[in-house]
Amino acid sequence: MKQRLFILSQYLLPHHLLSRLIGFAAECRAAWFKDRLIGWFAKQYQVNMSEAQVEDLTAYEHFNAFFTRALKDGARPLDEAPGAILCPADGAVSQLGPIEQGRIFQAKGHSYSVLELLGGDAERAAPFMGGDFATIYLSPKDYHRVHMPLGGTLKEMVYVPGRLFSVNQTTAENVPELFARNERVVCLFDTERGPMAVVLVGAMIVASIETVWAGLITPPKRELKTTRYDDAARAAIELVKGGELGRFKLGSTAIVLFGPQQVQWAEGLVAGSPVRMGQALAQPRS
Repeated sequence: MKQRLFILSQYLLPHHLLSRLIGFAAECRAAWFKDRLIGWFAKQYQVNMSEAQVEDLTAYEHFNAFFTRALKDGARPLDEAPGAILCPADGAVSQLGPIEQGRIFQAKGHSYSVLELLGGDAERAAPFMGGDFATIYLSPKDYHRVHMPLGGTLKEMVYVPGRLFSVNQTTAENVPELFARNERVVCLFDTERGPMAVVLVGAMIVASIETVWAGLITPPKRELKTTRYDDAARAAIELVKGGELGRFKLGSTAIVLFGPQQVQWAEGLVAGSPVRMGQALAQPRS
């Protein structure tokens, strides 16, 4: 019954209004407010501040600065195995496996369309048909910057408007096509393993999504917006393996897609496996 009420409440809540209100509070600089909020959050979720560049909770200008905190050098060593494809974020594997008949497995009998996930363009989705996916869920206590699994050249960024359902396991098991319904930013790269997509999926009370090249993704209207980076009018944007790609202001999910026969997921990784940014998520197929 609790689960049913939780899911029902998400259909009824004004997702974007709630997220804007939370986002406003998360930017508050008043010491009496932000220090209490940050302190409560760090204790409630057992955040490991010993690995943060700034360990003093009161030193952050607002909650969002704390939430997107940088880590100390060496806190997330990158796997040095030849060709290793890196995990883009801290968190846990929600699901990973093959993309079958154009669909990605979500949870408990649910799946969703690659075409819809990537914004509804068949040409954009075609390279990933028959490929592989990994979905990484970032919990509140995790490091919330997203990094490059491989070095690559940015080709396209697509903002896809949508709802802001929670992305926890309960919701994934009960809301059909969850990740193709939520607001998201699709980032498409050319890499040594062919096309790679990294999809940053928004969620309930996620105030915003940022990328390192475009900053805060806040379209004036909530409508699909595509930005291409492969024409002569724009300088090429190259991101190195392990380099920062973007960040969530409050947690969510990152989905990585590759084309057919390009990657083999690391042995032992299954739904629920804890992961850290920089560990080997996959190896290239020969």
